[in-house]
Parts: sequence; structure tokens; C-alpha cells
Amino acid sequence: MIKVFDRWGVEGIKIEDEGLKGYINLEPKIAPLTGATYAGKRFHKSKTFIVERLMHKVMVAGHKSKKHYRSSGHITGKANNAYRIIEKALEIIEKKTKENPVKILVKAVENAAPREEIIAIEYGGARYPKAVECAPQRRVDIALKHMIQGSYHKSFNAKVKAEVVIADEILNAYNMSPRSHALNKKNEVERQADASR
Repeated sequence: MIKVFDRWGVEGIKIEDEGLKGYINLEPKIAPLTGATYAGKRFHKSKTFIVERLMHKVMVAGHKSKKHYRSSGHITGKANNAYRIIEKALEIIEKKTKENPVKILVKAVENAAPREEIIAIEYGGARYPKAVECAPQRRVDIALKHMIQGSYHKSFNAKVKAEVVIADEILNAYNMSPRSHALNKKNEVERQADASR
């Protein structure tokens, strides 16, 4: 049986959110660096192991308002750095909870994945917000993006290490804590969607 970072198994981990069952992959790889194996294929991301998807987000955190939110320039393209950061973050989670950190990551993603979002519709030159359901693959993407963006925000130009902040963000999302950036973003978007019905 292949283990995550040769330490943590995935047997017994259940995805409780029915909508995300086919989109959170729990098949670990010996080295979670599949590169461009699935590039250009529809729904390819959903075939990538969830820990590897988190590593990809650490390398490129994604944009906010059409600008890259925080530069991940320190590690962009350097998969080994992302590998090390995520491994240490999972170690910290295991020390704090005495549980399998992959199980905690999966539950945190389920908690932080938004169910609805807002799009803008134009009628006669005026733009109106409209609530739409969020696609399951996008739900996972957004949850991971907000976790990493929140972590960058806390560790950028600060003395705290990236792995410590990522571990805290995952634990906060797992515990449904208001200190979680990803959960706050989810609640904010769902509140806006509710108001624009």
C-alpha cells in the first residue's frame, strides 16, 4: 500500500460531501509530482491526488481581482520546496491532533468548499448579480486557493514560517473556526449569493 510521503495511509478516509466524492482523489503516488500527465484533458485535475493539488496551489497561489494576490516567487516552479512545505505542514497537523493529517485536509476542503457563487448578468447596459451553483471541481479548487492565499497573507513579510501558517489554516477550516480565511471567504460569497436571489 502506497503511503503519503511514505508515512500516512489513506485507508478509512471517507468523503462525506456527496457532491465532492468524485472530485477529491485519494490515490496517493510514490512521488506526488505527476507533472503534466493530465494537462489539456477535461476534468484532469480531479484525477490528481488531493495533496498534490495543494502543492500545486503553493507553487502558484492564483489571482485575486485579476492580479496575482501574493507572489509565490520564492518557490514558483520549485516543486521540491512545495513538497517540503506541505510535508512539514502535515507533520505539524499530526503533532497537534494525533490524527491522520490527510483525513483532516480532506475534511477541511469539504468545510471550505463554497456551494454557491455570484456571476454578473447584463440587462440593457446595467449589471446585476445572480446566484449560481458552484461546480464540484471548482468548489475544491476555490477551497484550496483560499486556504493558500490566506496562508500567504499571514506569512508574507512575517517571521512565521509558511508550513506553520498552512497547518493552522487547514486546522481552522477543519474545526470550522472563524479564524480560517477560506471559511470566511466561503461564508461571504454564500451570503452575497443569498442576498442576490
